[in-house]
Amino acid sequence: MSGHEQKYINEAFETNWIAPLGPNVDAFEKEIAEYVGANDAVAVSSGTAAIHLALSLLDVNKGDIVFCSSLTFVASANPIIYQGADPVFIDSEPDTWNMSPQALERAFHDATNEGRLPKAVIVVNLYGQCAKMDEILSICNHYRVPIIEDAAESLGSTYKGRASGTFGKFGIFSFNGNKIITTSGGGMLISNDIEALKKARFLATQARDPAPHYQHSIIGFNYRLSNILAGIGRAQLEVLHDRVEARRVVFKRYHQELAHLPGFHLMPELEDTRSNRWLTALIINEADSGVSAGDVLKALANENIEARPVWKPLHMQPIFQGTRYYQHSNSENISEHLFNSGICLPSGSNLEEEDQLKIINCIKDVINNNSKERDVIHI
Repeated sequence: MSGHEQKYINEAFETNWIAPLGPNVDAFEKEIAEYVGANDAVAVSSGTAAIHLALSLLDVNKGDIVFCSSLTFVASANPIIYQGADPVFIDSEPDTWNMSPQALERAFHDATNEGRLPKAVIVVNLYGQCAKMDEILSICNHYRVPIIEDAAESLGSTYKGRASGTFGKFGIFSFNGNKIITTSGGGMLISNDIEALKKARFLATQARDPAPHYQHSIIGFNYRLSNILAGIGRAQLEVLHDRVEARRVVFKRYHQELAHLPGFHLMPELEDTRSNRWLTALIINEADSGVSAGDVLKALANENIEARPVWKPLHMQPIFQGTRYYQHSNSENISEHLFNSGICLPSGSNLEEEDQLKIINCIKDVINNNSKERDVIHI
């Protein structure tokens, strides 16, 4: 917490704005929109809810298809299923670990030949790194298909000087407890289409018609953020810059200590972009390093240090078994490679240097120990 959250919470209690909506919600929406340079924003209960609303606003329905990044958390794709549509998953590319433009182009080529273009493309900015938006926008604009930019992990990142989340027809952010700023649970839908966001507010409040009685002509959702949680978000937004700087310092220290090790490759940062470095992620080439990602994860766990694999690609998930998938190239399946060899290291904004050095030394120890074991076997 920043230390200022209680001020906004107390204001909500003192003015009796406890129920959903209220001055904090209005202000939080305005402040987020101003921060990223969007025309407007709608505060909702989660990033997932924001994606679901975006799909609803784009009239995605049963039988439609939606292209979606494969290397991401399941929340990016679940709303496609909520709408009865069919996801088609797109592989990553090595420069950003995000959606591969060449795989996307092949997916559009096939969709054109089949006479079934997608209703939308969901592009995810993984671990704070922006996708290759120029290339992806060029492709989607050519086929006149709107983009939903899933910037759940990339608030505070920029692509060629422009804020992450502002490139698509709609952008979404998440304020879940693990994000760079949090409202404990919450999200935001942003757009330059003010009329569309007016409809989003309508849908997010159970689509109640403007009548003196409770009347509903279409199905809506209970997706609006509470006034109390929005107050927490306002205080968090005040320190977003500091959080980004802290995460980048964490990444820099990992890079200084680990990037020179054989087989260790930290997540790249695309030229003319600035990642918020929400998580420090890396891949380990076992042939070069002598250790696997699993070896490192196990060694860290033995020291009570939590690290995790990168996201399991959605096309590999049991719930999406048999779903269509376009890999980066005939010979390269980037998302599966990243999953098999990648790990995410502790990266919190409040990570102390002493604790981070303990993590780094643990990784170096497992490399040295494995090297000694190989020497013994060789002898």
